[in-house]
Amino acid sequence: MPPYPPSPTDTPRLAQLRGGAVQQKYSARKITALTANPGCSRRTVLDAAGIDKELLARRLGHPAPFGQSPFAITRGIAFEEQLKANGYAQLFALLRSELTAPVEHAAVQDLNLVAGQAGLGLRASETRHVLRRIAEERDTRLILDHPVLSLDVAGTTAYLEPDALTQRIGGQIFLVEIKSFSAIDGQADPGKVAEAAKQAAVYVLALRRLLEEIGADPKLAADRFLLVMPKDFSNRPYGRLVDLRQQLDAVQYQLSRLARAEELAEMLPAGATLDLSLNPVTEEANATDGQLRSTVETMEALYGPRCLDMCELARHCRDEALRQESPARLGSVVRDSVPGLDSVRTALRLANGAIPPSTDQEEIADLLRTAQRLRALRLESPRAAAS
Repeated sequence: MPPYPPSPTDTPRLAQLRGGAVQQKYSARKITALTANPGCSRRTVLDAAGIDKELLARRLGHPAPFGQSPFAITRGIAFEEQLKANGYAQLFALLRSELTAPVEHAAVQDLNLVAGQAGLGLRASETRHVLRRIAEERDTRLILDHPVLSLDVAGTTAYLEPDALTQRIGGQIFLVEIKSFSAIDGQADPGKVAEAAKQAAVYVLALRRLLEEIGADPKLAADRFLLVMPKDFSNRPYGRLVDLRQQLDAVQYQLSRLARAEELAEMLPAGATLDLSLNPVTEEANATDGQLRSTVETMEALYGPRCLDMCELARHCRDEALRQESPARLGSVVRDSVPGLDSVRTALRLANGAIPPSTDQEEIADLLRTAQRLRALRLESPRAAAS
């Protein structure tokens, strides 16, 4: 993921932790992953400081095995370029068919560059200016191509780049998201659509924040978005309006639960470092693997199986959780299944009958012993069937 200039709210402590490494940008995908596990202080700090988690995972000995394939990235770029070819002809056609957009408003504001500059701060300022004119009905351009919005995430400003926003259509501004996964016979992969909707909710929340800041009604931002995908096995575009109301409520609630990143960073030891840069003279790492591991493991994590699908550090956190005795380190399911127990070892001994339960442990001990018996029976059944 390309780096971006330091956020205006990048605190000295976050910058100190990052050291000489280039700050990585926030994205809607990163924010949705963060809000899926808001209790994880580790990820909150790493993302706010702009740490390259993929590189960090490699330095810790647990490289992340997932990521978007080069083929999917190339296909997505080609599909978006096709939609914008010939004066955005295909995208205009979709807006007219799905949103009944007026033909006379067929014009574009390209926000990929402003005055020849690609800086996010400058593009965000121009986006604000254009949206103010649209909110006041003084601008009739139909498409804003790659506007830049901002959103407060755990006390840090995240700059976000949706694919497109529309002019007011039927009194509302619509988000347009372009994805490379296909809709076969009008049906796309439900999991991919759900993930796209979560990311779209992040963009719409950022748009509503901007509208509110410029004195406009935040409800101008529609609670539906236009999802554009290739149709069947071709590159012909297919558009579908997707309802966002449930995702908007969920993402907004989870964002409100995130601890402020700078406060979490201030709690780290004075010598903590997440510096992944190399010394320009010796080309050696400025921080050793041991220093990185010590800092990472100082920060509280909340590992769960879902982390494997959405966090580059998941395998390190899983390995760490197995070395820790606290049930909370194994995720919310395990933690909630053994209330009152602060040690995995204690839970195992109660399950095996190796130690007697105290009065307040009797109920959970009975449940653990039952679970142990059921597990033993399940493990025995294949052997019994084979004999």
